[in-house]
Parts: sequence; structure tokens; C-alpha cells
Amino acid sequence: MHILRRKNAVTRALALGVLITSSSAVFAADPTPVQGGTLVYLEQQAHTNLYPPAGGFYPNGGILNQITDKLTYQNPKTLEVEPWIAESWSFNADKTEYTFKLRPGVTFSDGTPLDANAVAKNFDTYGLGNKERHLPVSEVINNYDHSEVIDPLTVKFYFKKSSPGFLQGTATIGSGLVSLSTLDRNFDALGDATHIIGSGPFVVSKETLGREVDLTARKDYNWGPKNLKQQGRANLDGIKVIVTGEDSVRIGALLAGQADFIRQVQAYDEKQAKDQNFPIYAAPTKGVNDSISFRPDNALVSDLKVRQALLHATNSKQVVDTLFSPNYPQATSVIAKTAAGYVDLSNKLTYDPTLSKKLLDEAGWKPGPNGLRQKDGKTLSLTIYESLPQPQNKEVLQLVSQQWNQVGAKLNILAGDAGSRVADNLDPEKTPANVVEVGRADPDVIKSSFYPTNRDALLQKGGLSSKVKSFRDDKLNDLLVAISAEVDPKKRLALAGDVQNYLLDQAYVIPIFEEPQVFAGAPYFKGVSFEAVGRPSFYGAWLEKH
Repeated sequence: MHILRRKNAVTRALALGVLITSSSAVFAADPTPVQGGTLVYLEQQAHTNLYPPAGGFYPNGGILNQITDKLTYQNPKTLEVEPWIAESWSFNADKTEYTFKLRPGVTFSDGTPLDANAVAKNFDTYGLGNKERHLPVSEVINNYDHSEVIDPLTVKFYFKKSSPGFLQGTATIGSGLVSLSTLDRNFDALGDATHIIGSGPFVVSKETLGREVDLTARKDYNWGPKNLKQQGRANLDGIKVIVTGEDSVRIGALLAGQADFIRQVQAYDEKQAKDQNFPIYAAPTKGVNDSISFRPDNALVSDLKVRQALLHATNSKQVVDTLFSPNYPQATSVIAKTAAGYVDLSNKLTYDPTLSKKLLDEAGWKPGPNGLRQKDGKTLSLTIYESLPQPQNKEVLQLVSQQWNQVGAKLNILAGDAGSRVADNLDPEKTPANVVEVGRADPDVIKSSFYPTNRDALLQKGGLSSKVKSFRDDKLNDLLVAISAEVDPKKRLALAGDVQNYLLDQAYVIPIFEEPQVFAGAPYFKGVSFEAVGRPSFYGAWLEKH
């Protein structure tokens, strides 16, 4: 009920035109960037928690990317790691020690210094967690041991074993730098955006929980990534991030001039935006593709032949052609073509219902009177929850359900906002299948998704769920750990290829499409950029006179 009321309130506000629009600001006619104006940005979902390692959820990251800086900056085009708060860095041969030299004069918005002590405290928290304050370990940091403050502007990090992904990890949303006072708060308190003190180009000035976050430009900001054209303070005076759950309301508000920029443009709305000269931005996420993963602890999918049958019963081309635009390429592996370590495995992802039926026959699942397969008194009927963050996920799953039905398997789709969703998704008996997708421009992204103590997509014994009885794949886990610890870049990419092959050979996952983050902006909104996995940066953005 609360969710509905929020949606209705925002809908009414948009319909009545009571939002502040950017046209109320004063702009220069010159086409070069100018200062001024408040950006109205419509977000599909409310943020949940702004502890930086929770920034993988795009509504969280969309705010964190404006209010926090990182040690390093990953160039979204070249994927090279470049200076930001760290002016330079070095590491030893086996990548168990990293040393960073910091820029002088950087401060958090509360006036405290962003110095070596603050950086050390951030990464000690992200690398080790804080049980007392319920702050979890970051999924982008592996094998962390401890930090050492060498001098006020030099910090060194030590690792228990090689951690080749750490440098890139310092450029990710999960490594946003926050003040010591922020790290002194409990995890639950960090759901309040006003509690997040960063050093970024914007600060949180106001929040209406679940509905709106107002950001204000920090006038003394002067330490953006050194290779960016934009320097000094942000061009915009502020940003209004307004939660607007209905797809039609977001696109309608943009086209009507009541909003300047929106996230999660559905594929079927792209044409009307383009036809009115509203640019579409499809930023790739360069990670684990939008997929269905299985939980083999559940007897229905414990048999490899059953999983293989369902993989070959899935027609991902039909899904893409029916529901999406060219911005959503059909998946040809576990990770996207743009991801580090990608291997084309389309030959293992063939749609072949005849093979599916043969495999199910061999596994002992015979067609029943209603067409559904049965074995030992059980029906081949799987349950999955819709994933609200993923584009058109309900429709995707409904189409997959129709495809599986052709070979005698049923897929029950439950609502993504159901109260039991979180608990049920940790119980393989209740949910033998799950929706997965993770963005990160580093091979460690595969470990983030499938390793038991990370996101644990397969639900393994010793992972996130106490409900798992026996399933654990140590061969898979050894491969994932090897990716996170291999120093030789070529060998590391080869390991990424090995694990992609293994995941598909075991039919643990059914990749469907490469998921972008799709935005639309007003023609007068200029200069928005996107970090390496698709989160917007409004640092260099500006509003043209209109």
C-alpha cells in the first residue's frame, strides 16, 4: 500500500505540473557549458541503502555517483584506470601490496580531510566489514588484510594473497569514499541519504524518504578526475531525484517538459522519444548478462540433464526480438561481449526443443495427462520471482514460461514486490530458479555473482543461505577464486573463459540478453556521462536555454 501511495503521489504531481522544471532557471544562449539550473531526474525505484558497497543496486549507485569520489577513475571507453583522488600508485609483482599517493587539499563536505587516514578507514571497512555496525564486506575487494598510513597523503594496502582486481575495484561505485562519521553509523542508518558525507561534486541537501532526494552543487569542489574536460565545481546548481515507478509516467513527464532526464526507458518507449528528438542513452553494464540461474540443491534441477533441457528450451532470440530494441543484444555467453574476458559460447546456447525433450526423457521426466512432465509423483514445475530492477523482467519470464511449456515444464512467476520474496529467494526448495545480472568491468564480476560468500546466485552450502542442504561445487569455486588471485593478465582472462564454459557445461545459468542501462534526456540537457558500467555522472552535465 505504501508503494502504491508513493507512485500515485508522484503521478499526480507530474500530471498537475507541480514539479520544479529546469525551464525556471536562467541559462546562457552560448552552446558551451554554463552554470545554473536544477536537473529533474526521474528514477524508477527508491534507493535502499547508500553504504557504498551497496551501490551495485542502480538507484543507490545513481546517487552515490554524484556525492562520492573514488581513489581512481576507470575510463568508460578504454577501461584504463586513471588518477582521481589518488595522483599515482604502485604495486608489487604479486599484487599483494598497493601504495597510493593522494591529492592534497581534498575534503569531505563536512570539512574533514580526505587524507590517508580516511582512505585507510574506508578500505579497512570495505575489505573486512564491521560486524558491530553490520557493515558488510564489499564484493569488489578480494583477499584484503589491512592498511597502513605511511604519511598524511600516502596509504598502503596489504592482501593475504594476490588481488589483481583491486586497482580496478578502487574505481567502482562500491569504493566511493565517505567521511569517518559516515562509517561510524550502523548499516540501517545509511538508508538515510542525508547521513552520507562524501567528497563529491554534489551534497545531499534534503530527502523525502522513498520519494525524493535533493542534491546541491558543492561550490568549492575542485578535484574531479584529472583527465576529464570538466574541472572545478559542477555546472548544475542542483538535482532533484524523484522516484517515479510507472514507466509511462516517466516517459510522459520527459516528453511533456516536466522532467529533464529519466532512467529505465523501456524498449517500447524508445521510438516515441527518438521521434521527438529526445536522445536515448544505452550504457552497457559490461558484466554478467541478464540470466536465469538454477539452485541445484532443489531436486527438480539437481539433474544436469534437466538443467540442460531447460537451457535448450529457452529461445533468447525470440525474447530479444519480441520485447527489446537493438540496445539489448542477445546473450552469447555468461558475460557481455563488452566484458573483460568474454568468450563467444553461442554454440552452447542453442534453442533446440527436440534435444530438450530427449534430455527430459532420459532424465525420467515423462509427459503427464496435462502435458507437463512428471517423475516419481512430482511435476516439473519451477517457481521464480520477478526481478523489478531488470527491464521488462515479468514479460521476459512469461515468454520463457511459454517456451518451457512446449517441452513439458512449467515456470511459475511470482510478483517482485511480494513480502516473502527475500526469504523465499534464500530457500532453494521454494525458488529453484532466480534472476541474475551484475555490472562490473573486470573479470571478478563472475566471482561476484556466483561465489558463495558474494551474491551466491546458485545458493551453495556455506553461502548466504542456511536452507541449503548439500549442494556445493568446489571446482566452480576454485575457478572463481583463481580469477580473483591470478596476477598474469592473460592467464586471468583465460580463467574467465574457463569459468564461462564451466557454468554453461553445467547449465547452471541461462543467459538471455546483455543488459544496458537505458536513459532518455531532453534535447536541451547536455554533457551527461556514464561510468564504466552505466551509472550516470552529472558532474559535467548542464542545461541549455530552451
